[in-house]
Amino acid sequence: MSVRTEHPRRHGGGATSGAAPGHGAREAGHGPRRGATRRKLFDAAVTLIAEQGFSSTTVDEIAERAGVAKGTVYYNFASKNVLYEELLRDGIDLLATSLQEAADRAVRAEGGTRVDALDAMIRAGLDFIAGSPSLTQLYVAELWRTNRVWQPTLQSVRGRAVAVVESVLRDAVAVGELSEELDIPLTASALLGMVLVAALDWLSFQPHRSVEDVHASLSRLLQGRVSPMRPK
Repeated sequence: MSVRTEHPRRHGGGATSGAAPGHGAREAGHGPRRGATRRKLFDAAVTLIAEQGFSSTTVDEIAERAGVAKGTVYYNFASKNVLYEELLRDGIDLLATSLQEAADRAVRAEGGTRVDALDAMIRAGLDFIAGSPSLTQLYVAELWRTNRVWQPTLQSVRGRAVAVVESVLRDAVAVGELSEELDIPLTASALLGMVLVAALDWLSFQPHRSVEDVHASLSRLLQGRVSPMRPK
C-alpha cells in the first residue's frame, strides 16, 4: 500500500516520531537529549519499515537514517524488536489520547451529545492518520500477525484505544441517547476499524479528497448506523 509521507502536525512530538503524551515524563530521568534521540529513532524506524518491511530493515539502516551511531540505537533500545514495540505503544497511546480529548471537548466544552463525541473522535482519528499514515499502516498490518513478540503489547494498546470509544458508547446508553441493545465492544471495534481502514484507503487511493469531505461521509455512516434513539 502506498501512503503519503508524514508531515508536521499539531500534536507536538506526534505519532510520526512515535512520541506519546507523557513520553517525556517517562524519560525525565534521562534528560531531554535522550528523548529527542529516541524520537529520531522512532521516526527513522517507522519510515524505513513502511518502505521495505520490518524483516528487511536493519539496525544499521535505522541508525543511518536517524543520523546517529549504531551503538546509540542499542543504548536506547535493547533490540530492533524492542524499538518497534515501543514505537507501536507510543503511537497508539497518542491516538487514544487524541480520541479522548476530542470526545471531552465535544461533550464538556461544546455541550454536544455522546453521538457528537463519537463524530468528533472520527475527525480526530482522521487528523491523526493523515499526519502519521506510515505508523497507522504498520499498526493495521501488525493486527493480523500472530507470530510477533510484541503481540501482547499490541493487544494492550489496541485495548486502550477501543476502551476510549467504548466509554463514550457506554455513556450514551446510560443517558438514553443509544439503545440498551447496542453491542458496545463490537461497535467500538467497528468504529475504530472503520476510521483506520477508511483513512488509509483515502490517503492511498483518493488523496484528492479533503479531510472535511472524508469526515462528512463517515459522519453520515455513523448517523445511519449508530444514531440517537427516537422518542417514543
